[in-house]
Amino acid sequence: MAYKKSKKKQHKNIESVVAHVKSSFNNTMVAITTVDGDVLVRGSSGQLGFKGARKGTPYAATQIGTKIAKELLGMGVRIVEVNLQGPGSGRDCVVRALQSSGLNISMLRDVTPIPHNGCRAPKKRRV
Repeated sequence: MAYKKSKKKQHKNIESVVAHVKSSFNNTMVAITTVDGDVLVRGSSGQLGFKGARKGTPYAATQIGTKIAKELLGMGVRIVEVNLQGPGSGRDCVVRALQSSGLNISMLRDVTPIPHNGCRAPKKRRV
């Protein structure tokens, strides 16, 4: 039985969106949502073809930012709120790529979860 290919949902009159950037040491992931939380676009460095240790590099994060910015400009989005999460090296590169492609960043927020003396941290490496 042949499956029907589903069409992309058309989003109309979206001017401002929220960019959730999760940057770890191994990867950088970006999800663009509406203000209500509906996901419009998402991307990660693995999705662009980076493998292994190259996924966590600033260059990979820049490529994600430019790819997502092109899609947003195609939708007619101009204003972006950015939520940054995690300690990775790709956080600033994504923001720079979004800004340089012509999007207006209205708010920059760091939502990295900080424990108030929660779980015990992993032991330090001795090299």
